[in-house]
Amino acid sequence: MKKIVLIAALAGAFAANNAMAWGNAGHRIVGAIADNLLKGTNAEKQIAALLLQGENLEKVANWADCVKGTFCGPQSQEMNDYVAAHPKHTEYHYTDVPFQLNEYHLHGVGTAEHDIVQTMQQCIATLQGKGDGKFTPRQALLILTHLAGDIHQPLHVGAAFVDKDGKFVVPKTEKEVDSLNIFDSRGGNNLQMDEALLKAASAKVIPGEDAEVSKYPTKPFHSYWDTTVVDYAMRRSSQRTVDGFTKWAIDGKPIVTLAKGDVSTWPVQWANDSLAVSKQAYADVKVGLATKQTSRSGSTYTVWAMTVPDNYPVPSSAIAREQLIKGGYNLAAMLQKIWP
Repeated sequence: MKKIVLIAALAGAFAANNAMAWGNAGHRIVGAIADNLLKGTNAEKQIAALLLQGENLEKVANWADCVKGTFCGPQSQEMNDYVAAHPKHTEYHYTDVPFQLNEYHLHGVGTAEHDIVQTMQQCIATLQGKGDGKFTPRQALLILTHLAGDIHQPLHVGAAFVDKDGKFVVPKTEKEVDSLNIFDSRGGNNLQMDEALLKAASAKVIPGEDAEVSKYPTKPFHSYWDTTVVDYAMRRSSQRTVDGFTKWAIDGKPIVTLAKGDVSTWPVQWANDSLAVSKQAYADVKVGLATKQTSRSGSTYTVWAMTVPDNYPVPSSAIAREQLIKGGYNLAAMLQKIWP
């Protein structure tokens, strides 16, 4: 079987806090599905009271990413105020639980008091009128809408840790992740895919995809899961727009198993589900021996040759399609649970 080669440039230029789970289109799909499912509900009225004229969940779904820089346009005063009040806001978007584990537990390796699970719980409490003042109700809605997409992107929950022999391992403590014996792959941001091989393989299995090589020789594995698989999922569904995919998804009447119990526990349940999915994302990914490379700044970092099956775009895009739909349905259910 042919393989697509990846390079794991641990300590490379792509930090996890710059990641945009699902990218612009993916987050808009999650928001748009929820918008449609909430029509005529009390939740829709409560949402409208917090949003500005002309806004809906689809349109604000990327707000929490846009505050990270100017790639969405000039920063508004609202964005500047939020960033100033939340210096760790870029870390709200993910947790780094070893993908081999089955459950999220706060204080376990890769978790934090301000990770995606804890932040979502704080947003829920705020919208229920139980918050501690960390977020305003509007901020809580904007962030929750975005993180509902992030948490369904498997690499925003399940993380890969690599040892010095190039094997995926499960560190028992944070101290073990010392960049000498065990390395943090930064949510897959430091795993680099060979763009030419990826394009060639995708051209054989993804409708409308061609083998034209990108100007960039590599693609971060995390970036592949953020954006590339969203495009592939839409193509394989014969849809090229957010509106089209949203309608296609809802018309298909998908069966989505919703979380149970108190809504404050739902982020943990969603994280556990994403952990299960992340095992599929890393399935058949193989790591070779480590080598050392030197960056332009002169620092040395570790590189691993890695391979995935050449048909990887097919199962990965199927997972992405399911997770996007699940994200929209779960977001709608959560908001209805908050505002019955």
